[in-house]
This record gives sequence, C-alpha cells and structure tokens, in this order.
Amino acid sequence: MTDNNFITDDFLLHSKMAKKLYHEFAKTQPIFDYHCHLSPKDIAEDRQFENLSQIWLDGDHYKYRAMRANGVNEKFITGDASDYEKFYKWAETVPYTLRNPLYHWTHLELKNYFGITTLLDENSAEAIYNQCNELLKKPEYSVRNLLRKLNVKVVGTTDDPTDDLRYHKQLRDEEFEIAVLPSFRPDKATEIEKGPAFIAWIQKLEQCVGYLITDFQTLIQALQNRHDFFHEMGCRISDHGHANFYGEDYTAAEVAAIFEKGLNAEQVSITEINKYKSAVLFELALMNKAKSWAQQFHVGAIRNNNAKMLHNIGPDQGFDSIGDLNMADNMSRFFGRLSQYDGLANTIVYNLNPRDNEMFASMAANFNDGITAGKMQYGAAWWFLDQKDGMEKQLNVLSSFGLLSRFVGMVTDSRSFMSFPRHEYFRRILCNVLGDEIEKGELPNNMKLIGNMVEAICYKNARNYFNIQKTLITTLI
Repeated sequence: MTDNNFITDDFLLHSKMAKKLYHEFAKTQPIFDYHCHLSPKDIAEDRQFENLSQIWLDGDHYKYRAMRANGVNEKFITGDASDYEKFYKWAETVPYTLRNPLYHWTHLELKNYFGITTLLDENSAEAIYNQCNELLKKPEYSVRNLLRKLNVKVVGTTDDPTDDLRYHKQLRDEEFEIAVLPSFRPDKATEIEKGPAFIAWIQKLEQCVGYLITDFQTLIQALQNRHDFFHEMGCRISDHGHANFYGEDYTAAEVAAIFEKGLNAEQVSITEINKYKSAVLFELALMNKAKSWAQQFHVGAIRNNNAKMLHNIGPDQGFDSIGDLNMADNMSRFFGRLSQYDGLANTIVYNLNPRDNEMFASMAANFNDGITAGKMQYGAAWWFLDQKDGMEKQLNVLSSFGLLSRFVGMVTDSRSFMSFPRHEYFRRILCNVLGDEIEKGELPNNMKLIGNMVEAICYKNARNYFNIQKTLITTLI
C-alpha cells in the first residue's frame, strides 16, 4: 500500500502567506452549511452506518459517473452487488480519477474522518474497508458525532413543502446543539408540464393543508400555509432548482386558465408553462421577502438525460449535465419585477454553465439595494463547477464584479455525511488565491485585514446573512 504523501497540512497552499492565512484564520472556523441534501431522519435517529459503502457511496452520483466512465458494470454501481463489491469497484476506479476533484475529496475524506493516509486503490481496498468499518461501529462515528467532529454548527436541509418536518421538530425539541434547519424547496409546485406527477403532488399538498386546491388562488394559499409552517419550524431559506429563470409577462386570467388545464391533465404549451412558472415563482419570492428569508436559485441543469437509464433505475442517478440556455433576459425580468414591487429578498444565484459566470455576477449586482450588505450574492461554484478550477474562477469573477469580502462562502450541496471536507478544500483554495496575490504585491501584506476577510467568508458572513435567531443555534459563535 502506498502512503498518501500529498494531503499534507499545507495541501494546496503554495506560498508562505497562503499557509499563514489558512492555518491562522480559516482552519478553525466552524462550518455553516446552509445548503445540503442530508437526511434529517438520519440526524434525528443518530444513524450508525454499517459500512463504508453505505456512508460513502450510496447516492453519490459523482462517484457513479466516474465508475461508469471507468467501464464499471451498473451492477456494481446501483445494482444488486454486495456493499463490499461496490466499494472494491470504486477503489479500482480511484487511481483513474487523477486530476478529477474526486481524487482530492476521496483522500481528504479518508484522512479527516478515519485518519487514513494510504492511497485508495484495488490493493489497499480491503484493508481500508475493514479499518473504516471497525471505526464506524464506534459511538463517535454516529451521524451526530461526525457533524461534531467536523465542527459543523448549522445544517440546512432541502425539504418539499409537503414534508411534515417531524425530524426537525425532534431535533429542536431535544435541543441538539447543531442547528438542523429546513429549507423550502417548492419546485414541484411549478412542474405543471409533468401532468400526472404534478396532479399527484397537488393532491398531496391538499392533504397537508386540509382543503381542496381548485384554482390558482387556492394553490398560492396552500403554499403560503406551508411557508408559514416552515417558518415556525425554523426555516429561513428557500431553494429553487430550475433549468432557467422565468420572467414571462402574464395576467391573472391567463395563469388561472393554465392551472385549470394542468389540474385537468390537459396539454399545456411551452408558452403556458413559462407563464405559469413565472407566476408561481413570483408569488413564492414575495413570501420569502415578507418573512425576511433568503432565497437560492440553482439554475442551468439538464436532468435525467439518459432515457434508458431513467427508465431502468429512476431519476437522479448521475445522468444530469450542464445546460445551454440563454438566461440573461429572463433573469433581468424576474428580478426586475420583484424589485419594482419591493419584493426582492436576500438572494443567492448559482449557475452551472461556466460561460455564464460573468453574466450571473453582473446581473445579480444590478439589484443590490444599498441597504443590505451583500444582498445579491453570486453563489459558490456549484455541482460540476465545485472543483479547484471552478472555485478559483468563481472567486475571481465575484471579486471583479462584486465584493468578495461579503461572500457567504461554500456549501456541500451533498447527500453524504462524508462531504464536509469540501469546506476545507474551498478554504485552502481561497487562502491560496489570496496568499499568492499578497506575495506578488497585488494585495497588502496586512494579516489583520486579509485574515478578517477570510474568517468572514468561511463562516461569519453566512452567520450574519441569514435571518436565523440565535436561539435556534445554541452554540453560535
């Protein structure tokens, strides 16, 4: 087995100033992970994973894509192979991920969680699997203790409006010291094009609110009902994942007629779909502003591209990609309409196509109000872009078009309890960028000035940006 001699204390830190910034200012900052897809049930029940495959591979579409690219049969990815067989096939794949962020993440995670400094490959697979499985049996490797181990203070889950939030309530009632807060993700309310699935979701919403949804007005009333409930449960963030922004002009009569067609399973046109989505998202954004929530827009993915695999194994299994849509006009109209009605909440926008970096950053900055510092945020490098090159580009674009010092920092956007070292990865990259510019004389050699900015980006800006009462975060620093 080959020792991992590259994930050192100074990994990714290429100058004296970068090392100083990271070790003195970034390293010890807590984690405020305001957007992820972790299971609140697993946290509430303090799940103890049985083996490394379950905690590390299950549902990880990044790994799934790499394994498929390496010629691994689907049996060993999402199929019926044993947990160890799946892990072994992943271990065989790891050496082929060199220069993919997965290679860095894999070895950061093995080191940070398990203290393992051996390179993972087919030769080390069995020993690493057994060593990790023995550790996972210990109480300190329960889900809650893993969060504590990585110094996580806030976890923002992603939740459908029809969720009863029972596990969030349980955690709050127990006064669990890490704030596990819901985020309102109402995408299904907009998906009128999905026909029967849309109708089924509307029926589920009806069950939650206790009355029939017969028209667009009662739909918005029902969404407001659930928005109010989420607020009572500590939610202060909404999240919206769409292929594009929607800023079409519409009338109340048009939207009412379109929604009626959707409820009756009648076909709706592209124009009607866009008008309907525009109307729903506008109403939801007004709700966010009224309660002083922040809102996130993750825009630009084309999902479930492989029709055969969608049929065979279902959605969200690693067959999504970067979209190629023009977004500037819709983005301008959507935010412009909200601004006109004084309805624009604190907003974070994330693009998936790197060609849109500058456009997203410059467009978002159009709608700062001179009241709230950093109100319009060009968000962290997302999904296909959350790797070293993508993070550096995001930092550079944000610096050029906005205020890096007001940035609310990184998120995991992950379903895995093993993903929190992504915050460390980002922090190292941030400190390396800043340290390099100090060395070159492009930034002042003032550790208090730059160090304070690093601390703010890593944790303090997020703590201040989101309207979360301190009583909900009992250990808030």
